[in-house]
Amino acid sequence: MSEVFIRSIWGELGMKGLEYERRSRLEKERASGKVKMRETYARVLDYLPYGHPDDPRPVYQKKPLVQAVGEAKFVLIELSPKKNKIPALYERVYIGEGEREAIDHVIRRIRHKELTPTARLELPYVLEMIVKEDEKRFIQAFNEAKPITTRLHTLDLLPGIGKKLMWAVLEERKKGSFADFEELTGRVKGLHHPEKIIAKRIEEEIVNENTKYKLFTP
Repeated sequence: MSEVFIRSIWGELGMKGLEYERRSRLEKERASGKVKMRETYARVLDYLPYGHPDDPRPVYQKKPLVQAVGEAKFVLIELSPKKNKIPALYERVYIGEGEREAIDHVIRRIRHKELTPTARLELPYVLEMIVKEDEKRFIQAFNEAKPITTRLHTLDLLPGIGKKLMWAVLEERKKGSFADFEELTGRVKGLHHPEKIIAKRIEEEIVNENTKYKLFTP
């Protein structure tokens, strides 16, 4: 074999090796929660002045901790607050690039099972708050819902939306898109509190990470 051919083979193998290393690194980062989460704002679920209760270290070594949920992709995260800052429950905190008022840095991404009892209890209320405050975004769950298969529609995935309500939404939508939740409930009889329906679906996707069809979470 020529020297050029040998170099070509080794070069190709080297590139494949680098790609393998890159993918392995990304997988490790995903597993450790270090992958960039791209959340700009988060809502506080719990504030722990002495860190995790099961942290065996002496109190003087523990640091305050915040558990929160991102507004964009509903990523559960732990945050390190700035010195002398005590974020309140439900508070909206900036965690994006640049200067931050209350948060020093994002520590890691966490799973639902890692939330404190308080954070788990508050999560449904915080999700509902996020949905209600951004109706223009979440009304699209009804305006843009499409069939997934011949037997399954996106609306079927929303808690409390049976076939009867699904067809009512689709029939009413033919007359025009829904401007907000109030118009939706006014035009579709029997459909109540759409913010609760959507918040419940988001919570289900957070809790069950392996959900086949995801509407709101990555």
